[in-house]
Amino acid sequence: MDLTKEALKYLAENTIEPKERIVEIDGSNFVIDENGNPQYIALRYLAENALKINTLSGLVDYIKSNLDRTDEKLYLHIASHKSVHLVSTLKPDGRREELAIAEAILPDFWFDRFYDMEEFNVALQSIFVKNPDREILLKVVGNLKEDNVKTTGDDGVSQAVTIKTGVASAADVKVPNPVTLIPYRTFVEVEQPESKFIFRMKDGPKGAIFEADGGAWRNQAILNIKKYLGDQLSDEIKKGKITILA
Repeated sequence: MDLTKEALKYLAENTIEPKERIVEIDGSNFVIDENGNPQYIALRYLAENALKINTLSGLVDYIKSNLDRTDEKLYLHIASHKSVHLVSTLKPDGRREELAIAEAILPDFWFDRFYDMEEFNVALQSIFVKNPDREILLKVVGNLKEDNVKTTGDDGVSQAVTIKTGVASAADVKVPNPVTLIPYRTFVEVEQPESKFIFRMKDGPKGAIFEADGGAWRNQAILNIKKYLGDQLSDEIKKGKITILA
């Protein structure tokens, strides 16, 4: 039985307006039924669909704009390195309203797939933050002598390849492993977490990098998101309007 509907029916049949029988208990609204018991009543509709946003700055702007739910406390739940949800506190009927979701748009790159040297070169320059190890890999893949790839030396950890050092000269170089790289893997507004990778090459020539930090970068990305949101929403946090959960 829907006690809320029954209570409203009773009030309507007795020509008593619902607004005359509404009380507030712990910040929520209830209507008193014919037995004198409070029954929860939603005086406003819950959002059917969460607002979809692709940036943290957009999420911050939405919260600061006070467009919705300005009179209640909200939570920012950092669900992952690429997803943040703005949700309400638990309603008396057990529901939790989801107002907005920020989902990062991330570039496609497979960390366990071998790419040809041209693809790999472009990927390193376009979706990795510049750092010393990235420059070393670019030097290798951008100057590789294809006719010498099959004589690549491999000690199981590092590989040695021959690269062009001039118009008619070449030199053997040892590719370092592991390498520290900073791919774009979270929201652009925050510092991208660096992590260790294993770089491998094979005939083709082709190259691939494999994650070697056990996924620890995800925790760092979440902490970076929390810091950014904490800085941007410091006033709202102080006023008790927003709580960040990571």
